[in-house]
Amino acid sequence: MKNTYFDLIDQTYYFPQEGFDLKNNTLTFHGISLKYLIEKYGTPFRFIYLPKIGDQIKKARNLFNRAIKKNGYKGSYNYCYCTKCNHFSHVIGEAIKHGVHLETSSAFDIDLILNLYEDKKIDKKRTIICNGYKTDEYLKKIVAIQEDGFSNVIVVLDSKTELDRILKVAGKNKIKIGMRMAINEEPQSSYYTSRLGIRENELLAFFKEHIRDNDKVELKMLHFFVDSGIKDNLYYWGEFQKALKLYIQLKRESKALNSFNLGGGFPIRNNLGFEYDYEYIINEIIKNIKEACVEQKIQEPDIYTEFGKYTVGESGAIIFEVLEQKPQNDTETWYIINNSLMNTIPDAWSIHEKFILLPINKWNNEYHRVNIGGISCDHSDYYNSDELNQEVLLPKYSDDEKEPLYLGFFHTGAYQDAISGYGGIKHCLIPSPKHVIIDRDEKGNIVDYVYRNEQSAEDMFKLLGYNKK
Repeated sequence: MKNTYFDLIDQTYYFPQEGFDLKNNTLTFHGISLKYLIEKYGTPFRFIYLPKIGDQIKKARNLFNRAIKKNGYKGSYNYCYCTKCNHFSHVIGEAIKHGVHLETSSAFDIDLILNLYEDKKIDKKRTIICNGYKTDEYLKKIVAIQEDGFSNVIVVLDSKTELDRILKVAGKNKIKIGMRMAINEEPQSSYYTSRLGIRENELLAFFKEHIRDNDKVELKMLHFFVDSGIKDNLYYWGEFQKALKLYIQLKRESKALNSFNLGGGFPIRNNLGFEYDYEYIINEIIKNIKEACVEQKIQEPDIYTEFGKYTVGESGAIIFEVLEQKPQNDTETWYIINNSLMNTIPDAWSIHEKFILLPINKWNNEYHRVNIGGISCDHSDYYNSDELNQEVLLPKYSDDEKEPLYLGFFHTGAYQDAISGYGGIKHCLIPSPKHVIIDRDEKGNIVDYVYRNEQSAEDMFKLLGYNKK
C-alpha cells in the first residue's frame, strides 16, 4: 500500500482541485509557487490573493441572475459586502471594483464609508446598509452622511427603541429604514431567540403603530439572518419561510417596501472534500420567493445578500515553518511552528473553526498523525483535528533533512485579523507576522509586495506605555 502524503491526498480527494496543485513536488495556490513566496519573504507570513475576491463575487452574482432568469423573477439581485469581515483597504477596494454595495455594523464603519468616498472609491449613490446595534453616535453619523447626500442609506432597526432614537436626530430628509426579524436559534444553542432583531410576532404590529403613518421614515427592507448559514435543512428553510411570510404581510401594508435581505451565510471550503450546491440553493431561494409572491399577488422584492466570509475567506492564507518535531509519548508527536495559532487564526481556538491545512513541501514523504503547537506558553495554542477525519495527517521528516517542513493554513481571509487585533498587543508578545498582498496585472502576471512587515517589539512596547522617550 502506498503511504506517501501525496498518495494520501490523491486517494482521498479529487486532486488537483480549484486553487491547489503541485509543481516540482511543492504546493501552489491559484498557480502561485508558495516555495517562491517562502524564499522571498521568509516565514511566517500571511497573504491575501486579491483576484479570488472578484471570482467569488462574480460566481454568486451569476448564479443569482441565472436563477432570476430561469424563474422569470421580476426583482433584482444586489450583492453587499459586510466590512466587518475584513476591513483592510486593499480588500474592500478589490470588492468595490466589482460593484458591490456595503454593509456597516458600527459607528466607526461610517467613518470608513467617508474615507472610501474621499478616496473616490465610491460615490454617494452606493447602497449602504447599516446593521448592528445603533448607539447614539452611530445614528448621528448615519443621519449625517444621508444629509450630506448619500441617497441610498438604509438603517436596519435592530430593536424597537432605535426608531425613537433615530427620530430624535433626524434631519430634513426622510430616512429609509429596514427591520430585522429575530430568528429562533437551532435547538443546541445556548438561548432560544437571537438577541439581534425584533421578534417576528411583534414586527407587523410595530410597523402599523409606529412606522406606517410616520412621514419621517420609509420602510424599504425586511432583513433576516441565520447564524449557522444558508443550508439545505429544515431549520434554515423554516426560518426562511417565516421571514418570507412576514415580508408578504408587511408588503400589503407598505407600498415602499421592496427589498428582502437574506443576510450572509454562504459557506466556504474548509476541507478538500467540501461539497455545497450553490446553484441548487440559490435557485430554491428564488423559486420560493417567486411562488409565494405570485400566489399572494404581490410584487417580487429585490433581493439583497451580505456576504462577508464568502467574499474574502478563500483569498487568505498563512504560512509557517515547523521549528521542531517533539514526540511526547508512544503515539503523540507535536510539530511546533514559528508563531502562535491563537494569535494568527484565533477562530480555530475560540470557536473551533477548521481551515484547509496542507504542507507546502515533502509531499513524497510518508505521513503520520500529529498535533500542531504554537510557540506561546498557552495550553490551548494548538490545532489537531481536520473537518472531516478529526485528526491531522502530515508528512514525516527527519531532523537531518536540509529543508524544513512548511505548512499552510488556507482560506483564512475572513475575521482572523480583526479578532486577533492586527498590529496590536498579542498573547506572549508574539508579533503579527508579515502581511503580503498578491495580485495579477492586466496580462495576468503575478504582482506581490509586502503590505506590512512583521510587528516589532518597539511597536508593541509603545502601545504598552514603554519607550516614551
